[in-house]
Amino acid sequence: MAAKSANLYARIEPDVKEQAESILSALGIPASNAINIFYKQIILQRGLPFEVKIPSARPVDMSTLSEAEMNAELEKGYADMTAGRTKPAKTVFANIRKDYNL
Repeated sequence: MAAKSANLYARIEPDVKEQAESILSALGIPASNAINIFYKQIILQRGLPFEVKIPSARPVDMSTLSEAEMNAELEKGYADMTAGRTKPAKTVFANIRKDYNL
C-alpha cells in the first residue's frame, strides 16, 4: 500500500460537508478514505464513477402552476395512490432515519 503523503485542499459548501460527513461517520468511513476511494474509482473508470447530467424530470414548482396544471398534478398523485405506487410518509421518514442513523 502506498504511503498517504499528498494533501488535497478543496472548498465545499458547509452544509454539503456536514451532511456527507454525517453519512460517512454512520458508515464508519473517514472523509479522507472516502475521497481516496473516489479518486481510485476515477482512475478505474477513467472518468467520474457516476453519470453527470441534468435530470430529465425536474421537481414541480407548485407556485408556477395554473389551476389546470395543479389539478393535473393532483390527478397524477391520486392515480399513483389508487394504483398502490405510494408509501405512507411515516414509513418513508422512518426508513430515512434508519438508513442514515438519524
